[in-house]
Amino acid sequence: MLTLDTHHKNSLKNFKFIDLFAGIGGFRYAMESFGAECVFSSEWDKFAQQCYQSNFSELPSGDITKINEQDIPKHNFICAGFPCQAFSISGHRKGFEDTRGTLFFDVARIAKLHQPEILLLENVRNFEKHDDGETLKTVLNTLKEINYKPFSKVVNSSKFGVPQKRERIYIVCFHENLNINEYSFPNGVEESTNLEMILDKNTPDEYYLNRDDIDIYKKGKINKDRFNNYPQRPLQIGKINKGGQGERIYSPLGHAVTQASTTGGPGGTTGLYYISNRVRKLTPKESSRVMGFPEDFEPHERKTQAWKQLGNSVVVNVIQSLIKSIVDLKALN
Repeated sequence: MLTLDTHHKNSLKNFKFIDLFAGIGGFRYAMESFGAECVFSSEWDKFAQQCYQSNFSELPSGDITKINEQDIPKHNFICAGFPCQAFSISGHRKGFEDTRGTLFFDVARIAKLHQPEILLLENVRNFEKHDDGETLKTVLNTLKEINYKPFSKVVNSSKFGVPQKRERIYIVCFHENLNINEYSFPNGVEESTNLEMILDKNTPDEYYLNRDDIDIYKKGKINKDRFNNYPQRPLQIGKINKGGQGERIYSPLGHAVTQASTTGGPGGTTGLYYISNRVRKLTPKESSRVMGFPEDFEPHERKTQAWKQLGNSVVVNVIQSLIKSIVDLKALN
């Protein structure tokens, strides 16, 4: 997580937010760092619910499609990392009615009733070009239809203080009553980071690979002098087998690859790294650090669930940076 200055730390202490598609609480950690209060959360996956409850002492409500928007408390912000779905567009309005049957519709119907000041939405990078851009167009038109001015951009977390290449689209929406006609997404932070900075010193053998086909072809060439100021990207230095998905090996002097929700090859959801002259995956705790979660965050006790949940999460640092940019507009009373 980013360290906030005193001006930003309590800047949202009088604001309430709801956490939709809450996962393990990435949005919540970010919002609460500004002093905002969560008044409602929703997450359907029982294992993610367990992790959320263990960290926030609150069990999220279940399936959002079955929750009446009138039963949700009043709020100023909606946070939602809604899943990407194909929209069945029967007409050509490309607005609210065209989103029925998708999980974005549930975000829209709640916002339409409650009219909060800000919506902060996240999705995978490909959402921008999904269905030749028609999906994003439908979402943006829907948001305009229900009184919001939306701004969207693909952002790479490598520029926001975490050692991970993770590109996601973010949609920041201002209620038209705020009279905000221009918004610039934050550029990121100045300081460089690398994976080595967040690694545990003692890692159990279960995370290391013992194989005969490990090929470290840049051994001895990767050093701090060669990579001055740490490049903000992954540095491949070897491979296993043919170097396919989950078979590429990276240096800890660069960034981690995008943490994934499903396994792929021996690298699984975290990727493979050459550490202390051996090759291993990241531990769940290390994965939580590259996602920007604080040290007191407790990943799910089942490693496979922990990795899956982290791979589905938002990067806390990026959300904090977005919120900070919203606060700096000074449009909120």
